[in-house]
Amino acid sequence: MEKAYDPKQVEQRWYQAWADRGSFHASVTGPGSPYVIVIPPPNITGSLHMGHALNNTIQDILIRWRRMQGRNALWVPGTDHAGIATQNVVEKQLLAEGTTRDKLGRDRFIQRVWEWKARSGGAIIEQLKRLGSSCDWERLRFTMDEGLSKAVREVFVRLYEDGLIYRGERLINWCPRCLTALSDIEVEHEDATGKLYHIRYPLADDPPAHLTVATTRPETMLGDTGVAVHPEDPRYNRFIGKKVRLPLTRREIPIVGDPILVNREFGTGAVKITPAHDFNDFEAGDRHGLARIALFDQQARLDPGGLRDAQVDDALQARLASTPVREARALVVEALEKGGFLARIEDHAMALGKCYRCKTVVEPYLSPQWFVKIRPLAAPAIKAVESGQIRLIPEQWTNNYLGWMRDIKDWCISRQIWWGHQIPAWYCVNCGRDTGTLLETSKHSYTLTAEAKPLVARHAPSHCPDCGHHQLVRDPDVLDTWFSSALWPFSTLGWPDDTPELKTFYPTSTLVTGFDILFFWVARMIMMGLKFMGREPFRDVYIHALVRDAEGQKMSKSKGNVIDPLAVMDKYGTDALRFTLAAMASPGRDIKLSEERIEGYRNFANKLWNAGRFIVMNLEGPRATAPVAERPVADRWILSRLHRCIGEVTASLETYRFDEAANTLYHFIWHEYCDWYVELAKPALADKASPEAALTRTTLIETFETLLRLLHPFMPFITEEIWQAIPHAGESIMVARYPTMDGAFIDEVVERETEVTLNVIAEVRNMRSVHKAASFKHLSGMVWVEDEVIARHLEAKRPLISKLAGLTDLKIRKMKDKAAELPANAATGSVVLPGGHLLDIAIPLSADTMDIPREITQKEKRLKELTGQLEQDEKKLSNPEFVAKVPPDVLKKTQARHEERRIEHHRLSGELQRLRRMAAGGSA
Repeated sequence: MEKAYDPKQVEQRWYQAWADRGSFHASVTGPGSPYVIVIPPPNITGSLHMGHALNNTIQDILIRWRRMQGRNALWVPGTDHAGIATQNVVEKQLLAEGTTRDKLGRDRFIQRVWEWKARSGGAIIEQLKRLGSSCDWERLRFTMDEGLSKAVREVFVRLYEDGLIYRGERLINWCPRCLTALSDIEVEHEDATGKLYHIRYPLADDPPAHLTVATTRPETMLGDTGVAVHPEDPRYNRFIGKKVRLPLTRREIPIVGDPILVNREFGTGAVKITPAHDFNDFEAGDRHGLARIALFDQQARLDPGGLRDAQVDDALQARLASTPVREARALVVEALEKGGFLARIEDHAMALGKCYRCKTVVEPYLSPQWFVKIRPLAAPAIKAVESGQIRLIPEQWTNNYLGWMRDIKDWCISRQIWWGHQIPAWYCVNCGRDTGTLLETSKHSYTLTAEAKPLVARHAPSHCPDCGHHQLVRDPDVLDTWFSSALWPFSTLGWPDDTPELKTFYPTSTLVTGFDILFFWVARMIMMGLKFMGREPFRDVYIHALVRDAEGQKMSKSKGNVIDPLAVMDKYGTDALRFTLAAMASPGRDIKLSEERIEGYRNFANKLWNAGRFIVMNLEGPRATAPVAERPVADRWILSRLHRCIGEVTASLETYRFDEAANTLYHFIWHEYCDWYVELAKPALADKASPEAALTRTTLIETFETLLRLLHPFMPFITEEIWQAIPHAGESIMVARYPTMDGAFIDEVVERETEVTLNVIAEVRNMRSVHKAASFKHLSGMVWVEDEVIARHLEAKRPLISKLAGLTDLKIRKMKDKAAELPANAATGSVVLPGGHLLDIAIPLSADTMDIPREITQKEKRLKELTGQLEQDEKKLSNPEFVAKVPPDVLKKTQARHEERRIEHHRLSGELQRLRRMAAGGSA
C-alpha cells in the first residue's frame, strides 16, 4: 500500500473492474430473493448536482448492502426524455444557427433532438458511474426507447377504452413562453403583492345604481359573462335575475346567485364571472350556462377575435389588439377611470402562478386538451398507503400524500410541443370537414376543435371506420413527460410483454426520491402500477430532504453557493462525498453542506488507509486462532464492539437511518478501532513470534476485514483497494458476504472493564494536553475509586494504563481517602462511568509546569456544555408526553445519562472552586 491514499489512482480502476466482471448485473435466474430499485430517471439535459449525488448515494448504499446480503439485487438505470427542457435546449441551438423548429418542420426537428441526445444525452450517466453507482447498465432504459414507447401507447389506449382518458375544451394552465399546457403541479406559486381593483357595474334597468366587484385582473373583465352574488346576502339577493351593463363593452350580463363562488366576507360580496380566464369562474359558468369568451392568444396577448366576441368598444379594441397582458391591464384601468367605473385600488397579497421550467407567469387558457379522469385511479392508490401496503418514509409524508390524493383534479396530459410521445390519436379529414371540427389552415395543416372525433389506436389506422377515407391526420400534441415516467417500474421490465424480468423483479422493493416529485411522479406510479399490474409498484418509498449550503440556503448559481459534486470528488475523493451525504441524511431535515464536512470525511478515509497500512506492515509472523474466551482481553473487547456495531448498522439500514449507520461506523472505526484497538494491539505485537502476537495478529486482520465489508456500501472504492491488500476470501469485496452480528462475541463484562481502562488513559492524556508537560513519563498518577470491582480491574491493568498514558506508575486509592491524599499542586480530572460510578485522577506537577488558567478554562467550557445538556434532559424528562410515548429503553437511557451528567457537573463544580483558590494564591 502506498503511503497516502490517492482516490484518482483507485476509483476509475475499480469501477471498470466491477463493470467488466459483470458484478452489477442481476439475472432472472440469479440466487437469492429479489431486491429491486428503479432509478428516478435523470433528464438527458441534466448534469450531476448535489441532489442527484444524495439520491444516488442512498440508492447505491441500499443496493450494495442487499447484494452483499445475498439478495438478487437489481438497480434499473435510465434517463428521461424531459420534453420541454430538451426541446428548449435544441431550440436555442437552432436560434444560434439562425433558424427555428418551425422552419425545420416536425420530422427534421425531432431528428435533430435525437442527434443531440446521441452526442450529449449520456453525460449524466457517465457522472453517475463516477459516483460509484452500481446500476445494471445492461438494462439501461430511456423513456422514449421502443419498448417504453410501446408501453405508453398501450396504457393510453387502455385508459381511453376504459373511459379514463378524454379530450375536451377545458381551462388549463398555459405557459405563454413554452407555449404548452401545464398540469396543476407544474405551476409554482410565489407570494406577491398585487392590486385589488374595485369596479362599478351599472344595473341595466337602473344605470345610476350599480354593483361593485373587486378583481386583481381588470383586463379580464372584458370577457365577463356574469356577476355572482350570494343568494342569502340581503345586500344583493334582490338583484338575482337582473342584468348589469359590462363597462367598456356593448354587452349586458346576468346577475346570478352562487353560494359556492361567492364569499360574502371577501371584497365587495359581488364577484365577476370570467369562465375563459379563471378556474373557479369556469366551473361557475358551467353551473349557470354562461358563455366563455377567450380574450388572449397563446402568447398572452389580447386577441382581436376575442375582443370582437366580447363586443369591446371599437376605439378600445384598436388600442388593445395584440397587446401583452401587462400593457393591456394599464390601458383597461385607464379606460375604466376615464369612464367613471373605477371606484378604488388597494394593495393586495396574492399567490402568483409561474411555470416550473421557465418561471413565466402562467395564464388560465381555454383550450382543447387531453385529460386523465383521475379519481377512479386515485382511490386504490389512497387505499394502498392507508393500509400500509406501501410505506412512505419518513411517515410524516403520508398525510401530505393522502391530502393531495383526496383532493386530486383531472390530469391534463397533452403538451403543445414536438419532442415526446405523440398522442396515438388520429382524425379523419373527410369527416372533420363535413362536421366543421377539423379546419385546414394551410396545405396539410389543420386545427382541431374540441368537438373533433379522435380515433385512438395502438398503431396508425389505414382508414376511417366511419366513412372509409384514407386521409387521416395525427393529433399534433405529445404526452406530458410524467405520463411515461409513471409507467417506469413496469415498463422498464418489459411490460406490456409478459417477460421473465417482469415476473421476477416486479413489484420493486424500494423507491428513493426527493419530496419535490412526490406528486409529480410517485403518486402517479402508484396509480398506474395498481391499474396495470394489479400490484403496488414498490413497497417502501424513502423520501430524502434537500441539500442546501452551510447556511441552509438553497444552492443556486446566482447566489454563487453551489457545491459541484464533480469538483469535490476530484478534490476529496468520491468516498468522502458519499460518506458525508449519508452521515447527514437525517430524516425530514435538509442537509446543510459545506466543503469542511467533506474534507473531514476525507480525513476519515485517510485514517482508514493508515490503519490498513499498519495491518499490512504487521502481517509477518505466525497466526493462531482460539475460542473467543481464550483470546487477549483487547481482542475480546474489539470483537464484542465490532459485533455490536454490525448489529446497530444493520438495524439502521433496515429502517433507512443512513445517518445513524454512517455515524456508528465512523465512531467505531475512528475512535474504537483506530484510536484504541490498534494502540492496544501494539504491545502484543512487539514480540512477533509470541503466542499472544499470533492471536492478536489474527484478530487484527479478521476484524479489519470485517469492518471493511461493513463499510463497503458507503465507501466502495477505498474499501475494495484495502481489502485486496489484506488476507481475504473471494474476488471482490462488493460480492463478499455482508457481516452479520453474532451474539456469542458480545461480552458486556469485557466491554465495561475495557471502557474503564480507556477512559482513564484518555483523561490522563487530556490532562497532559492542558498543562505544559510534554510528557508525564517521569510522574506517577493517582486514581481514587468508589467501586471495589473497578478498583481490582484497574489494579490488574496498571502496567498497560501507565504505558499508554505515559506514566511511570499509577496508584489506585479509595475515594474516601482522596481529601487527605490529594497533592497541593496537581493536575486533576475525573471520569463518570455508566451507572454513575466516579473516578478521580490526579497527577502531581511542579508549580512551573501547571497551567491553572488553562485548566480552569477547559473545565468551565465542559461545565457549560453539561449545564446545557442537563437543561435539555430535564425538559424532556419533565414532559409527560415524552415520558408516555418514548420507548422504555430510550427513557431508561435518557434517565441514566442525566444522572451521569449530574454527577459530573457536581464534581466539576468542586474542582473549579479548588482551581480558582489556587489561581488566587490560596490553598487548594
